[in-house]
Amino acid sequence: MPDSHDDVRPRTAILTRGFDPKHTFGSARPAVFRSSTYVFESPEAAEHAFAIIGGKIKPDNGERADLIYARFSHPNAEILEDQIVPLEAGASYAAVFNSGMAAIMTACFTYARPNSTIVYTTPLYGGTTGLMHSFLEPFGVRGIPVAAGDTEGIEKAIAAAQNCCIVYVETPANPTLTMADIERAAAAAATHPDKPVVMVDNTFLGPSFQHPLLLGADIVLYSATKYLSGFSDMIAGIVLTKSSDMIQKIRSRRNMFGNILPPDECWMLDSRLPTVQLRMNRQSKNAQRLAEALKGHKKLSAVYYPTLFTDPEQKRIFEKQCAFPGGIFSIEFAGGRPPAFDFLRRLRIARNAVSLGGVETLVCHPKSTTHSGMSPQELAESGVTDGLVRVSAGIEDWRDLLADFEQALASE
Repeated sequence: MPDSHDDVRPRTAILTRGFDPKHTFGSARPAVFRSSTYVFESPEAAEHAFAIIGGKIKPDNGERADLIYARFSHPNAEILEDQIVPLEAGASYAAVFNSGMAAIMTACFTYARPNSTIVYTTPLYGGTTGLMHSFLEPFGVRGIPVAAGDTEGIEKAIAAAQNCCIVYVETPANPTLTMADIERAAAAAATHPDKPVVMVDNTFLGPSFQHPLLLGADIVLYSATKYLSGFSDMIAGIVLTKSSDMIQKIRSRRNMFGNILPPDECWMLDSRLPTVQLRMNRQSKNAQRLAEALKGHKKLSAVYYPTLFTDPEQKRIFEKQCAFPGGIFSIEFAGGRPPAFDFLRRLRIARNAVSLGGVETLVCHPKSTTHSGMSPQELAESGVTDGLVRVSAGIEDWRDLLADFEQALASE
């Protein structure tokens, strides 16, 4: 095993741990290993590797099975999984997947069980909502939705849930930016007799601005397509945890589903990690300048962004658990869908596309796109309205972006 470099700071560790240049003829950065199968040193080594993969024996602390087959693991996955850990404060282990939804699905199917319940915050990303309704409920897993900002409601729902297997939190909520108190949700789960696993989708603010594992969460989930990758050119997902047992169980399910991230994508994503904090800092500054400048515009009934919170509970949560407000904000048009669509049509720099976290500014209409699978009741309860537009700020000059937004808003 290469040096873990546990004695250095995260920004250094992601460039130094998990990779030994001696294994790739001295190359300064990892190479791409495209192989489907791997050669064992001995029959005993093969037997030992399969015993670990099959769960017959428990690996020593930090031990990984010898490479067997690329569906289970491969060098680029192991390098990426090791190098991403320092970015997530409190994490010790990671597992990589071929999409954010693959990471979410695998984590949920690892811990969900028939005739159980999942308490989850709303609104959720539309794909996660679909997973709850279309796949988990038919398997006998009942979802209990609670508004993300209702801290006491979340605690009561967890306490009352029968056979509770998972508490699933997405904060800030997509696309309303409503925040949930991770620490209090985790504390409520810890006192529940079923000891449900607390999972947090940290895509919007992590890993730079919010650290769920330090607040009591068990598992952190990412669509790595977003800020971790940052260039809107690949699909990936990550699960991180401090528990060796949890990561072993999740990797075991990944072995079964075959949804590991392939070598080329692992190599690409690994090369992006050193710039995550740099990009996110610029995106957060841009978003804050834009959101605060647009507040009060005559065509907008609301601008949703953490620094503009007026609700005392939302302000409390933000100040307690977030280092910076992040690169996402939403605007609501007083006239509903027509002016929202007109705004999207008239933008010149910002691009009308779903996804987020890229270096380019992306703008979308959630109700007709990312959240179109939600029922009318869910949309109404979650605040996803006809006039809501979500903005993912890029790294362009914020003054150019503001001028673009102003001209799109000024047009009749």
